[in-house]
Amino acid sequence: MQQNNGIDKKQMISFAVLCLVLFGFMFYFQNKQTKEAELKAQEQKTEQAKNAVKQTQANNINPNVTPNAIQTASLGNNELKLEFSSLGGQVSKVELLKYKAYNHKTDNADQPLYLITKNNSNYGFQFKDKTGKIVNTKDLVFSPTVNGNAVTLTADYNGAVIQFIYTLLPKYTLDFKVRTQGLSKITSDNKADFIWDYNVRNLEKGRAQEQSHSEFSYAFNNYKDYDYDGRTTMEEEKETLNWIGVKQQFFSSVIEAKNGFTQNKGNQENVEEGEYLKKFNYEGFVQMTGSELNQDFTWYFMPLDLPLLKSYDKNFDEILPLGWSFIGAMNRYFFMWLYSIIAAWGLSAGWVIFVMTIIVKLILSPIMYKQHKLSAMMKVIRPEIDEVNAKFKDADPMKKQQATMEVYRKAGVNQMAGCLPALVQIPIFYALFRFFPNFIDLRGQGFWFAKDLTAYDDLIKLPFKVPFLGDHLSIFALACTVVILIYTVMTSGNMQQPQQEGMPNMKVLMYIFPITFLFFLNTSASGLSWYYFVSNAINILIILVIKYVILDEKKIHAQIQSNKEKPKAEGKFQKRMREMMEKAQEQQKTQEQQRNKKK
Repeated sequence: MQQNNGIDKKQMISFAVLCLVLFGFMFYFQNKQTKEAELKAQEQKTEQAKNAVKQTQANNINPNVTPNAIQTASLGNNELKLEFSSLGGQVSKVELLKYKAYNHKTDNADQPLYLITKNNSNYGFQFKDKTGKIVNTKDLVFSPTVNGNAVTLTADYNGAVIQFIYTLLPKYTLDFKVRTQGLSKITSDNKADFIWDYNVRNLEKGRAQEQSHSEFSYAFNNYKDYDYDGRTTMEEEKETLNWIGVKQQFFSSVIEAKNGFTQNKGNQENVEEGEYLKKFNYEGFVQMTGSELNQDFTWYFMPLDLPLLKSYDKNFDEILPLGWSFIGAMNRYFFMWLYSIIAAWGLSAGWVIFVMTIIVKLILSPIMYKQHKLSAMMKVIRPEIDEVNAKFKDADPMKKQQATMEVYRKAGVNQMAGCLPALVQIPIFYALFRFFPNFIDLRGQGFWFAKDLTAYDDLIKLPFKVPFLGDHLSIFALACTVVILIYTVMTSGNMQQPQQEGMPNMKVLMYIFPITFLFFLNTSASGLSWYYFVSNAINILIILVIKYVILDEKKIHAQIQSNKEKPKAEGKFQKRMREMMEKAQEQQKTQEQQRNKKK
């Protein structure tokens, strides 16, 4: 009888050595990175000293307004630092004080985090005067007056007074009131066109990842319904939007209209390189009463922190892209909750993920145990399956299938039992794919050589770009790929080779999958790669324990041999499958007899 070709004790030792090498590799690069970080920090101090006297020059300024005529006013609290420009009466600078932006020069999150700066945001209200001339408030010059936590910007247009009143509130909130007097004398419009042009700034390390997470987001139907649009155009001309925002990976700029925006449309365009990711243009209408524009708005410049978003009670929590339906619920009520509980123990983020992985494995252990045991038993009965294939090599394929199912039945192997664990893993994988790059508690949290678990680690830099891979190799992605390959080798021994010409070799496809997975993980959140490294390493240990501790191969072989001479006792499922096959055989014979008669 053919010997079982599973993992032996030498292979166990090899696996343990490989794990030690991987961890040694990780610690080596961690120490190397620490030295490099010290050098970069010194370079950063020198660079800051050189740039201390530089001032940012404004661009895209109305050519009819001289730079000296532009004034600024500031407001601030412990969350936001805001600056307002007299040109257009707009918010010209927004800094989130509790967060830092990624610095590509130092490879650290050490820059001030500005959502708005250097004129990347431009908005105003547009209407026509009675001569047909288009007037936009962003082109007017306002006079600022600061009073406590409020700033009032006042402009005069042909005798009409336009005031923008901004009041800074807690929770990243800026109240925004528009008041006009005498506007009805110069316009007959009953609505004003709100136009917002916004260039999203690159704030995170993973440019492609952050770019894919930047999109329009908006609520309607009295805040009850939410939608988003990551495509090129956004059209909601029939809905009245309660708020419209542009979200990024971890932050969002949102404007709420107390009476809503109508006839909404917008577009967005990717920016391939530089400090901006995408260009957004939005247009919506607000009502004017008696040709006067007196409307209340609220700006929100906020981090996408779930408890904070829910506290507004405006459906802002939907901005966080945790997945729809069951996937989103799994992230909101399980993975986020579990992470917070474990993090409260004082562990670093990487070890929190490690413990999370073990807990998830324990919860799934009954299902996973059945899957791994089935895989191990399939290897044990491999010689019996080969014997059937040889015996029925030239026979009717239906008879070969019946004989194969008989071997499974005698060994107590239910092939259908292997489907459930695979189905369970799919939603979990997708939930984690959403969880790691969007959970703000992980932002900036380093582990070993990964400086941010929500972005890739790029310790191994390539001198050129590889298609679909980039200009780096992620250590976590490589380590994860290696353990997936080992797991594939261990579980593919039970897979039958195709018996017919032209059929794909499933073993080869299984080995190709981990390699293609590397291309996906290389630019994904390193926390995801770390999770699946630990998860697959645990899978390998489970298989080894089942093979060498739980599963008795000799006993299974003896059971199969003894059952060959015993009366067949088949279950309902096996009986139904046998009857279906016999019926199919009878139909096939009848068709062959009819064809022979015609000849």
